Amino acid sequence: MIFYYAPQTVSLASHIVLEEVGAQYDTQLLNFAKTEQRSEDYLRTNPKGRVPALVTERGILTETPAILAFLAQSFPASNMAALDDPFEFAKMQEFNAYLCATVHVAHAHRVRGNRWVDDDAAIAAMQAKVPQTMRECFQLIEDTMFTGPWVRGENYSICDPYLFTISTWLKGDSVDVDDFPAIAEFQRKMRERSAVQRVLRLHGLQ
Repeated sequence: MIFYYAPQTVSLASHIVLEEVGAQYDTQLLNFAKTEQRSEDYLRTNPKGRVPALVTERGILTETPAILAFLAQSFPASNMAALDDPFEFAKMQEFNAYLCATVHVAHAHRVRGNRWVDDDAAIAAMQAKVPQTMRECFQLIEDTMFTGPWVRGENYSICDPYLFTISTWLKGDSVDVDDFPAIAEFQRKMRERSAVQRVLRLHGLQ
């Protein structure tokens, strides 16, 4: 497999799971400062021009929830998902879909406003709203979705690297993670994992 990633992006989540499951893979680092994600070479791999992308023997996967589910199912011995429990697996997918479709989008209004509008005033208004929307998202996660000590209870899963990745963006979004005690403790536990430490170093985050 070949994993395309960029530092300080959501690709961190899939990168952690690749390490957690013990996958054999090569990496391709993309330099966003040089807009390599928009290069002809990369667009042939992922026409969306975003990361992550995972090249497998059967084809190319994009979108974090899809990559995470693929890795859990490809490496069942890792116990990264409840593969024998359809309802629990669906709950994991539900959580990851919320991170993808709602929380990530709320964060992107601060750093990617030009995806939606070209007007500078509108972009500024979206940016000003981000602390509120991200706080609301994480309050909902803390109050109703996070079981503890991991997202889905005692079993570490594909939900955890994904939540960890997005929770590291809170400081930049002017939200204090310590306002969410369960998430703050979860972050600490994640940083103790050897796979997380390895990937954080590769992403320049440690």
